[in-house]
Amino acid sequence: MHKLVLFGLLFAAQLGAADPRIGSWTLISAQSSLDPPNKLSITRLHDEVHVVISGETHLDFTAKLNGHEGSVPGNPAFNQIELRRIDKYQVEIKQEKDGVLVATIHDKLSRNANELTSTTSQTGRADKITVWTRTGGKKVANDLFAGEWTEDLSKTQLRQGIALKVEADGKDGVRFSGDFSYSARFDGKEYDLKNSTNDTVTLQLVDAHTVDSIYRRDDQITQRDRWVVSADGTEMTLTTSGTLETGQQIKETMVFRKQ
Repeated sequence: MHKLVLFGLLFAAQLGAADPRIGSWTLISAQSSLDPPNKLSITRLHDEVHVVISGETHLDFTAKLNGHEGSVPGNPAFNQIELRRIDKYQVEIKQEKDGVLVATIHDKLSRNANELTSTTSQTGRADKITVWTRTGGKKVANDLFAGEWTEDLSKTQLRQGIALKVEADGKDGVRFSGDFSYSARFDGKEYDLKNSTNDTVTLQLVDAHTVDSIYRRDDQITQRDRWVVSADGTEMTLTTSGTLETGQQIKETMVFRKQ
């Protein structure tokens, strides 16, 4: 089992408490019970998120995504809120007025992170569904590639049952660990490798779904990889080529599915 193809890609996953809804959104009124269209903005503010809904109505609050109740002054409908991240695609919001539950909102992000569906439940009322489309704050590569991946043996000639995990590391960065490890950004600069037969790696973002990585040993390029994530974000194809320490030339393609 040669390390050129495996190269230890057991990425340490830590999606953390980041809100998957961060970005700018516009309501799709044709698919929603709320009309006219409103604007939704969710931004990171230290360890909290700042939420602003504007249009015919206006709502503005800041809260932590930790499942604990927080005060929301200045909003007539509710004065307490609780945000809880269910998983990397879903968030639950509970709105309360003086300790009494007013509404429960279930936000679910599409797999490609471009559509957000909110289902609002209130006692004695039919559920209200609103659908938003992303207009800003596109997911960066470290979010796009983040997750747990397993090798699709039906589409891969080299059947080694590899499982991958990816961790986002700060702004536009990723952290890989396994047989060897490194932390790097998508900036074309060289970053050191640990416990590897190669010395450095360079990452370059080709487009929103494609990353090129180049490995060097003794200032010579030894390996080139291209990672391509499908449009729906569920499949990732790795094409790797290079030279083993024995001088053998090799080229392989592997396909992974996001879990």
